[in-house]
Amino acid sequence: MQTQDRDLRTKLCGIWSLLDERARRLVAANEAQALGYGGVCAVQRACGMSRVTIMKGQREIAEGVPLPEGRIRRAGAGRKPITERDPGLLSALDRLIEPGTRGDPETPLRWICKSTRTLAQELTRERHAICAVKVGQLLHDQHFSLQSNRKTEEGDDHPDRDAQFRYINEQVRIALRQGTPVISVDTKKKELIGNYVNAGRQWRTAKAPLKVNGHDFPSPEVPRAYPYGIYDIGRNTGFVNVGTDHDTGAFAVASIRGWWRAEGRALYPQAVRLVITADGGGSNGYRLRLWKVALQRLADDTDLSVSVSHFPPGTSKWNKVEHRLFSFISSNWRGEPLRDYETIVNLIARTTTAAGLKVTCRLDRRKYATGHRISNEEMTSIRLVPASFHGEWNYTIHPAGRRKL
Repeated sequence: MQTQDRDLRTKLCGIWSLLDERARRLVAANEAQALGYGGVCAVQRACGMSRVTIMKGQREIAEGVPLPEGRIRRAGAGRKPITERDPGLLSALDRLIEPGTRGDPETPLRWICKSTRTLAQELTRERHAICAVKVGQLLHDQHFSLQSNRKTEEGDDHPDRDAQFRYINEQVRIALRQGTPVISVDTKKKELIGNYVNAGRQWRTAKAPLKVNGHDFPSPEVPRAYPYGIYDIGRNTGFVNVGTDHDTGAFAVASIRGWWRAEGRALYPQAVRLVITADGGGSNGYRLRLWKVALQRLADDTDLSVSVSHFPPGTSKWNKVEHRLFSFISSNWRGEPLRDYETIVNLIARTTTAAGLKVTCRLDRRKYATGHRISNEEMTSIRLVPASFHGEWNYTIHPAGRRKL
């Protein structure tokens, strides 16, 4: 018997991996019939197929009825889908996965992480026996997928939001057609200086990641960097002033002044006006008095009329400096710890894009005091002319004298 089993095993082993389920069943049944009495047991020992399957193959051979093309079992054969055996399973799963809109809002999964393992445990407690793997398959079949949060909600929309967008677009279009410099400005997220984690990944030798601090809860003594970006819309160039002290209105305007000195006045020697698009808050917010006082000084020193248009509250992501400059800077330094100011300046300055973006970066170690209060007298001295449409968002500050920078 041992010799027979060994010979049969060798015979089946040569073709077994080349056969589908039905062919294996018929080959095993044919060999069992050829062996006669005890053949089913001998084939079972040789190939590991169950006795029931081998005998089903024998019945198929005896009946001689071929299966339709493409099928390996007759219609209705095999285990029924779990959703047929348990008709209430899908509705129970749907009630658990979307408790806020369908089903009971007091369900125990309302306030816990809804992993497939947790869902399977809860379904089993509700008399729907299922494993975590099958839960995942059912969710995919129901067009669910693992998704992260997406930052799109910007708070309540201002009723004139779209009208302000159209106003900004029209002012920028006219200015660019006239050859007037148009810049988009904002402060990028402040960055910790030191061996701290920086989001993103970079190519490195396998299993050799850069090692950074396990925690990033720095004390006030840890230095910060405040990158203030100026994006020249007409020329697709960026200028970043990396502050080391505080992000104030004076720092914001000092950054714009630095761009004008380093690049602007050489690129636009005939300019009589500067157009700025900015967010509605932060160091360049439309309510910030220091911002406007500093802009008046800039206008006086450069002999430029400075026209400013602020984006409506809650729409900062539409500012071009965000997605035409800051996004590429973040991509360029992803996964690289910002250990010192030199690293930040070098990484920003090396940022380029396929569309030809070039970036200049400099370090600003000057001090910018906080808490500076602007008096009403100082505000009245500003030569500010509000626009007819939302003058709080759109205004022009004219120079008082004729002093060139």
